Amino acid sequence: MRKIKIIRKVPITKVILWLSTPAMLLIVSVRMYGQDANAGINDANTKVRSYFASGANLMYAVGAILGLIGAIKVYQKWNAGDPDTGKVAAAWFGSCVFLVVVVTVIKAFFAI
Repeated sequence: MRKIKIIRKVPITKVILWLSTPAMLLIVSVRMYGQDANAGINDANTKVRSYFASGANLMYAVGAILGLIGAIKVYQKWNAGDPDTGKVAAAWFGSCVFLVVVVTVIKAFFAI
């Protein structure tokens, strides 16, 4: 025979207390660690600007790799005699140009 476990009823006040205690502790801890927002924004700004040169070089490298892969794909299609070689070449070339243009526009927009 199976024994049926009886679930006892918990008063709603205890449930509310159990659920609200972690939220209250979180609010108190966030309030204790609150700092000057301007200092944080300026610190983030300088860090992002310092990483941008490395990110730009990475974007150029990704563009170069995509260009090589695209050139190989277009060459294979051209040798196979596929009729849509022009569209594929335009797509690969466009993606490489897009990466270079994005980096240039971000540099100009943010004056980096």
